[in-house]
Amino acid sequence: MKNDIPTLLVKGKSIPEAWENAVLEVWQKGVNLKTEYDKEGQPPSKDCTMIMVIEEPMSEPRIHRAFPGGLEDLEVYRQEVVLGIHDHWINPDEGKWTYTYHKRLFQYEIEDKIIDQINYIISKLSQVPYSRRGQAITWNPKLDPFTDDPPCLQRIWCRITATDDKACLNMNTHWRSRDAYKASFMNIFALTDLQNQMAVELAKKLKKDVSVGRYVDITDSFHIYGSYHNEFNNFLKIIGSRPFEDRTWHTKFAQPFFKKAQEKIEKERA
Repeated sequence: MKNDIPTLLVKGKSIPEAWENAVLEVWQKGVNLKTEYDKEGQPPSKDCTMIMVIEEPMSEPRIHRAFPGGLEDLEVYRQEVVLGIHDHWINPDEGKWTYTYHKRLFQYEIEDKIIDQINYIISKLSQVPYSRRGQAITWNPKLDPFTDDPPCLQRIWCRITATDDKACLNMNTHWRSRDAYKASFMNIFALTDLQNQMAVELAKKLKKDVSVGRYVDITDSFHIYGSYHNEFNNFLKIIGSRPFEDRTWHTKFAQPFFKKAQEKIEKERA
């Protein structure tokens, strides 16, 4: 009998649909595996390799009501990834953060150079839209293997499909490890926002419309920890008791909460 880690594929038109499908799929079909964080007596995690295809990542509704965290938290996280609002928190010598995704993507440090990898992707694809070299990495082999919390996101890859007057930006993201229930929704929300902003910049350079194409999310270890299986039952109850429209929010509903988060960020900067 084979003991392979299952490789699972889910699809959805929107972020909430695909995320919900992925979380349910790993719960139902994932293999039981121990983790480095388990405490005595805790059950193993549910684990798989997950491929998630989101066909229209900017389509509404974009928010699942059952994601752990608040709407203000979601906006703060988006700004951390896309705008780097907390890059200044990086200070491993004082026991603080060792990296941010924004810093690694926009200001990757190697030897004596600082490389804006997102700008590289935009520049490369504006010159050769069908290039297969539009990628950015986060992993630093000099630093990351020795930290307690190395990056989960490993790589972003982008490619354009185009006609004479229109273009479409496709994005893949590759993840080493990810908490399926507690982390992946916010990750996807932020990365697809980055995809959208890159499409805007590419449209300026290409002088044509650039739409946001499908988003593919690939995770080596997509898991639900045994330590919060009881908490996860609340997610299952929501899925089983409400229609899809009552399990999701449109971005318009979230805007007042996003605005509150933005006001807090401005006060923090001041």
